[in-house]
Amino acid sequence: MHAATPASLRQASASRRGDVLCLPVMPVKPDSLLLRDVSAGYGETVVLDGVSLALEQGATVSILGRNGVGKTTLLASVLGHTTLHAGDIAFAGRSITGLRAFRRARLGIGYVPQEREIFPSLDVEENLTVASRRPRRGGWTADRVYALFPRLAERRHSMGNQLSGGEQQMLAVGRALMLNPSLLLLDEPLEGLAPVTVDRLLDALRRLRSEVGLAIVLVEQHARLALEFSPRAVVLNRGRIVYDGASGALLNDSERLASLIGVSGA
Repeated sequence: MHAATPASLRQASASRRGDVLCLPVMPVKPDSLLLRDVSAGYGETVVLDGVSLALEQGATVSILGRNGVGKTTLLASVLGHTTLHAGDIAFAGRSITGLRAFRRARLGIGYVPQEREIFPSLDVEENLTVASRRPRRGGWTADRVYALFPRLAERRHSMGNQLSGGEQQMLAVGRALMLNPSLLLLDEPLEGLAPVTVDRLLDALRRLRSEVGLAIVLVEQHARLALEFSPRAVVLNRGRIVYDGASGALLNDSERLASLIGVSGA
């Protein structure tokens, strides 16, 4: 039996801003992301079933759940890569349901795929600049990415296939930022990374949230790391939301976390 989706959706709030390391500050948006009763999947197959979710600008939510419950499909639906059977998806105060994927990206939706998809025959700087848009005042540049990830500055002339897994993940995040997003979607970015690299990546994401005002949707299998990172958690089961609330409530209740996600949470 599935729990009902939230009866009310959060309203937009002003984003926090800052200028540490001259990172670009995103403009305030009325809503970062809003899903209304979304049912979506692939062809005739429905994976998401009546999902409603709102995320204000500058906020963070972690999407948790067992394998195959619809976490990646949720991201793919926001990006425009699934078949929408019902409902509506809005971003920055306008419906994007009828927009093609590349137009959604141009509106300010950034994506870091689980596979990273680094160009192996391009060096770090080329991987960043190939995705960049025409420079604009306050926008992301390679130098700003290097300020966020100093390790990439050291490896700027190394080819993509010469990077470690952690360096590739930093590069994948940096490449997404070069499109100047106001919303960043990440699909299991911590998978397979060494603990020290996990700490560095999460620290960078915290800075993006607090200093830039970037809204973040984090899909992650490492439940406790995700819950510690994000003040809000959404748990999916069989394509429906079965929990939408404070992360702390799950962190402090191991039995409930295990019943929802199927793990005691590493």
